[in-house]
Amino acid sequence: MKTNHEIDYKLHGEEMQCVQIELDSQETVIAESGSFMFMDDDIRMETIFGDGSVAGGGGFMGKILNAGKRLITGESLFMTAFTNAGNARRTVSFAAPYAGKIIPLDLSELGGKIVCQKDAFLCAAKGVSIGIEFQRRLGTGLFGGEGFIMQKLEGDGLAFVHAGGFIMERTLQPGETLRVDTGCLVAYTKDIDYDIEFVKGIKNAVFGGEGLFFAKLQGPGKVWLQTLPVSRLASRILSYGTGGRKEEGSILGGFGNLLDGD
Repeated sequence: MKTNHEIDYKLHGEEMQCVQIELDSQETVIAESGSFMFMDDDIRMETIFGDGSVAGGGGFMGKILNAGKRLITGESLFMTAFTNAGNARRTVSFAAPYAGKIIPLDLSELGGKIVCQKDAFLCAAKGVSIGIEFQRRLGTGLFGGEGFIMQKLEGDGLAFVHAGGFIMERTLQPGETLRVDTGCLVAYTKDIDYDIEFVKGIKNAVFGGEGLFFAKLQGPGKVWLQTLPVSRLASRILSYGTGGRKEEGSILGGFGNLLDGD
């Protein structure tokens, strides 16, 4: 029997997606601040301390501990709970923060736990615990791209994470290994062995332009990968927004800037 609220959903959009959550009477969904899009009448919105789960233990100190973990991952102490206070089914929607895809994760079918990059969480059924996952290996923590701390989602309900670009899901068999750019790793199931591997070859490390380390993932389990990490997108936009324009083959060169006003 599930302990988390059972919710239904629909995904809308392609590159800029939103998820529409359908709530029966008294069902609740929790979400990160800033992800709300719109809601039907009878939906009651409430700011809560932590994630509303009982994973941190009962009582005030349990809530303090559970919410305090979120500060370590750079998130707010508070989340927002949306509850259907009416008698009929109602909907509430949440939007992705940047171009990419929303990934629905049924934790009851994924071993009850998912480890993901710390800014990936979007929303979840009430009862799902949003905590932190410390990397056990020193090398993984120092060079893994996400530091020692990642986010973990635990429970038996639905959770939704967001990542940039197109999302690929890979199922790894026992002993099967996948090497991934550290920024492209979105999430993985609890049985995946996650480590960091140094790029072999001096020329590859110095001139390859792909960084010095791979994320090494070994099965069994599932992994989710993104084609466009937000850090890669931000650095590319920044490179075009500073200094003079690269005319990219224009025969006018700098004279083109005078003609178009830039």
